Amino acid sequence: MAFFDRLSEARRAAHRDHQTAEAPDETHGEPGDQAPALKQLPDDLVSSSALDHLVRTQRQALKDMQRPDGHWVFEFEADATIPAEYIMLQHFLGDIDEAREQRIANFLRGIQNEQGGWPLFHKGDIDLSATVKAYFALKLVGDDPEAPHMARAREVILARGGGAQCNVFTRIALALFGQVPWRAVPEMPVEIMLLPRWFPFHLSKVSYWSRTVIVPLLILMAHKPQAQNPRGVRIDELFLRPPKDERFPMNATGDALGAFFAGLDTVLRTAGRRLPRGSRKRAIRKALDFITPRLNGEDGLGGIFPAMANAVMAFEALGRPRDDAEFVMARKAVDKLLLDRGPDQTYCQPCLSPIWDTCLAAHAMLEAGEDPDSPSMQRAIDWLLEREITDVLGDWAWHRPGLQPGGWAFQYRNDYYPDVDDTAVVVMALDRTGDPRCRPAIERATDWVLGMQSSNGGWGAFDAENEYYYLNSIPFADHGALLDPPTVDVTARCISMLAQLGFSHSHSAVRRGLEFLRKEQEADGSWFGRWGVNYVYGTWSALSAFNACDEDLSAPHIRKAVAWLQDRQRPDGGWGEDCATYWPETSDLAKESTASQTAWALLGLMAAGEVESKAVRRGVAYLEASPREGSKWHEPLYTGIGFPRVFYLNYHGYSAYFPLWALARYHNLRRDNERRVRTGM
Repeated sequence: MAFFDRLSEARRAAHRDHQTAEAPDETHGEPGDQAPALKQLPDDLVSSSALDHLVRTQRQALKDMQRPDGHWVFEFEADATIPAEYIMLQHFLGDIDEAREQRIANFLRGIQNEQGGWPLFHKGDIDLSATVKAYFALKLVGDDPEAPHMARAREVILARGGGAQCNVFTRIALALFGQVPWRAVPEMPVEIMLLPRWFPFHLSKVSYWSRTVIVPLLILMAHKPQAQNPRGVRIDELFLRPPKDERFPMNATGDALGAFFAGLDTVLRTAGRRLPRGSRKRAIRKALDFITPRLNGEDGLGGIFPAMANAVMAFEALGRPRDDAEFVMARKAVDKLLLDRGPDQTYCQPCLSPIWDTCLAAHAMLEAGEDPDSPSMQRAIDWLLEREITDVLGDWAWHRPGLQPGGWAFQYRNDYYPDVDDTAVVVMALDRTGDPRCRPAIERATDWVLGMQSSNGGWGAFDAENEYYYLNSIPFADHGALLDPPTVDVTARCISMLAQLGFSHSHSAVRRGLEFLRKEQEADGSWFGRWGVNYVYGTWSALSAFNACDEDLSAPHIRKAVAWLQDRQRPDGGWGEDCATYWPETSDLAKESTASQTAWALLGLMAAGEVESKAVRRGVAYLEASPREGSKWHEPLYTGIGFPRVFYLNYHGYSAYFPLWALARYHNLRRDNERRVRTGM
């Protein structure tokens, strides 16, 4: 995250005085000449001693969460769809662990909202597709459809047009169970695997998450297997008319381009029946050739549940024996995502986030004064270095064939899919330690990140030049998240990394990246947050990158962003932004303040020179007063995102390391101000 505003020489001196952990060669910008002296601050400011105690306490609590081998990993929660799909997978295979599925069912019942449906995020509106999957999963495990919770869910579904209005992925799942005809599903012939690179659709033109989900799905759509469904469950009651008579929407975007692709879908259905069998066999073989090297051991295809589950079902459709080594490994990868919650609940995570959690926790620890030579930090360094990807040319090489690998994934292992985002944050954490062992890895990663910059100056998360926007109009892409284009937040982190490593703002990559950020600023002064909710996240990232590059903090675009953040502060002193801000009609919605979003706003304001401002003081006071338990502040609302308006994430670690980071940053900068008062600097 571009939270790495460069600290001043005074800050480094203060850190050395207090045995804090800034890298000795790190240089950061001043917080701003307009800041008043500390002695002029109001009496209601959290006292220095209280803040110091809080930072030390929370640092120790975070340290206590570290695993013995040096890494951190926190719960990673999505909505009802993933645990529901896990139950559906068991019934597809006819291999049911009844005790486990009842524990998952308990979880699903527990997150049903008061209106009777299931939302995409905590306190969100009901989502039709998530509700259909949850209802189906609960009926599969034996819930009586006339039970009150099921009746309420059914009423909600029918009021929203019934199961025919679900998204494409839900309709595919229902087709596999024979609940809807296959005509409900867009045509995606497996022969796609044989298309040349220049063709308008090719795997290289979609995102990593799309291709790992699509390829095993193509095998399923070619074979059209039927789930074993040993209990013979049907959900015809969720449709306004018999499913065989339903009309299923195929225009993904509702515009002329969407209508064109919907018409093309009809043509493909006819043409697909006439394709020679030999080409289908070759295409399936090519799909398997894609899947097999990317199975990723027990970390699974792509490291994400939908791809893993599709791989298991594809092996089943192909008739692989259940004791086949690849089949067994794929099943284990799915089961590795299960997590018990309390004495009688289990849920399935969408993936695991250990590298992301570890590098962010390391930054918070260092900011909070942890010695980089401490056993805790040395174990974290060792663990991260062991997971550097250096010998696999991943899918990113389709667009950057001459670029050598050197980076980190998001999960424990995912060598075909290193993440630019994770790589930039890991590099900055390693660099902050000043450990000479890290230099070769930092250099390799820097070369890789530089090579992954897109021609428009920005960076995407996993691929370069992934901007084939017309593909979001194909019927299959009704989720609108088929691509991985450059984004503000990832770009800001890459710029911050380069600046921390000594690249000047005049360097071509940095200069083009900064131009991308300036162009992407919203009219109100904020920046869109692709991977965090939402404008607070993007604005903080961009401001930190500008600070890292010595941007003039009095520049209009900086002051406009500061004004936007100050205007969004809530009466309790915190910041909160709802996941619904990704819809235009609710772009300003905030239900309540959260610890992680408050931390982002504080880090952004401090990067913009506002360390002594009233807004920052109130934000710090909010964090100090907010309830917490152990290493984490109380934060039930989701602040992470997979795909806007489709899939949201609750990073349980965000409420641990981000508030600590912001408070420690504030404490360090206040000490700098105190030093200036004493010395006249």
